[in-house]
Amino acid sequence: MHTLTYKVPGVSCAHCQSAITAEVSEVAGVASVAVDLDRKLVTVTGDPLDEAAIVAAIDEAGYDVEA
Repeated sequence: MHTLTYKVPGVSCAHCQSAITAEVSEVAGVASVAVDLDRKLVTVTGDPLDEAAIVAAIDEAGYDVEA
């Protein structure tokens, strides 16, 4: 299993958490998604992980990944 973590400054509530979790969970290979509202982090675990697809899913949910 691989783990990737993304800084997503726009997450602030349960709706944000739910929207990101729903979109990222649809990406092939993703086993779990955790959104830390306090630290503004999205942690994705799975195998294999397509980083571009995960970033696109976070964008589709309406949030930007900080570089």
